[in-house]
Amino acid sequence: MPENASELLDIRGLTIALPEGADRDHAVSALDLSIRSGECVCLVGESGSGKSITAQALLDMLPRGLRKTEGAIMFEGAPLPAGDPAAMRRICGDRIGLIFQEPAATLDPVMTVGKQIEELLKVHGMGSARARRDRALEMIMAVRLSDPERIHKSYPHQLSGGQAQRIAIAMALALKPALLIADEPTTALDVTTQAEILALMRELQHEFRAGLLFITHDLSVVADIADRVMVMREGEIVESGTRDAIFEKPSHPYTIRLLESLPRPGAKSPGQGKPVVLEARDIAITYQQREGLFGNRAIEAVRGVSLTLKRGETHGLVGQSGSGKSSLVRGILQLEPLSGGTVLLDGIDIAATGMSRAMRKRIQLVQQDPFSALNPRQKAGWSVAEGALIHGATRRQAAERAREMLSLVGLPEQAFDRFPHEFSGGQRQRLCIARALVVEPEILVADEAISALDVSIQAQILALFASLQKKLGFAMLFVTHDLRVAASICDAVTVMYRGVAVEQGPASTVLVTPSHDYTRTLLEAVPDRAGRATSSLARVGNAATTEGDPI
Repeated sequence: MPENASELLDIRGLTIALPEGADRDHAVSALDLSIRSGECVCLVGESGSGKSITAQALLDMLPRGLRKTEGAIMFEGAPLPAGDPAAMRRICGDRIGLIFQEPAATLDPVMTVGKQIEELLKVHGMGSARARRDRALEMIMAVRLSDPERIHKSYPHQLSGGQAQRIAIAMALALKPALLIADEPTTALDVTTQAEILALMRELQHEFRAGLLFITHDLSVVADIADRVMVMREGEIVESGTRDAIFEKPSHPYTIRLLESLPRPGAKSPGQGKPVVLEARDIAITYQQREGLFGNRAIEAVRGVSLTLKRGETHGLVGQSGSGKSSLVRGILQLEPLSGGTVLLDGIDIAATGMSRAMRKRIQLVQQDPFSALNPRQKAGWSVAEGALIHGATRRQAAERAREMLSLVGLPEQAFDRFPHEFSGGQRQRLCIARALVVEPEILVADEAISALDVSIQAQILALFASLQKKLGFAMLFVTHDLRVAASICDAVTVMYRGVAVEQGPASTVLVTPSHDYTRTLLEAVPDRAGRATSSLARVGNAATTEGDPI
């Protein structure tokens, strides 16, 4: 932290009451938090601990039903104008930059991302259209997106999850704010891009003496960026201190548990003789993108990728954002047309015959973005029960099965009657996992299924996957940006880079002694739980993240 840094944000005694009948009385209880110019304070805790609610209270954006009962919030020496939407709009974006966890909730689906950045600049007074366009392109390049002209003209649905998150980060940085609030900003990013974004945030702080409130569920992510760390549990700060003190000598049992919950390498080797349930051969997927008034541009998202999935085993897909992982998955599930190749389900070419309802029941998908996967007008319990209803269960049977699955994924009984907006991002992802498992599929496709979860819940969900897989014998195609997770759960791994499978084999081989330079680069970028880069996953008991998904 810079010497002689001035006080930028000062929160004293913040208390936020939850509605009657909630799991606890307060979302946040008597919280004190301060940030100085140029300082990074990381707020760490599990889903539902109150981290995001703290940020929402700071911005006067509390969800309906929650109310601030006590406390004062001072920004740049003056009270924030809570209750004055026009004044808060002037501050947000100009003096306070915001990066939310879910880009789908941040970006306008009917406007190109370049125009969205330019609109922000226009609202806050940047003069000419040319200056706004130049600044938008500058920010797209600043967050390390290649081909900025193409990205500028793209709509959010044409970007991967990681690419969309980087656009959200670019929008937050565009006006060079005094305070940046980052709520899980690197969840969807690959490990190399994550390091670049963290370095970019640090660079902004040094250049403009900006403060940073960094909210995350993963302690290992904050080790390279934090000046101070505050650990939050059930609305209260249970431990705080400098980065070194928290990582080297944690004192609270909860902090210790968070550190110990990071996945440990333990990759399995594929068994011999197990039947093949799914085989993809030479899959190719090409998208057509408009270029100019009349032209089209072909983008090869996947080129000649093959993989085999055996009964009861887990095959991992890893790679950087835009590598084609999710495009490959959507092609296998017949959610995207194939340009070439075949997909065999128990020997039947579903690329040629299509997928019947009975086949759909056998393969279930857990998507990356829970916000867009759940119906905002449907109660969570019935969203989970929907699959059972579609496949013949009575309402009573479906409801009982849904309650059972909600319990298995670690949600309280009251979750059945709540709406999606009443859950945290991690809790919404658990709803999606329960929804996919409710029909007991033979093949589970998990596309970044645990990327939004805190590390202790990740460990529970991974254990749940393993338990159900052993009990039911289903196979799993597991897309992940976290090499720790891939090493802990996968039998085999396919490494994707620019639409091509550059390396494939047993996880115990690929993730310990890789043969391809790209795989080695990914592994070398993985920090250990104290945030230091390591050259091999086998040399660390714990490591941090890698990335998200495709074009």
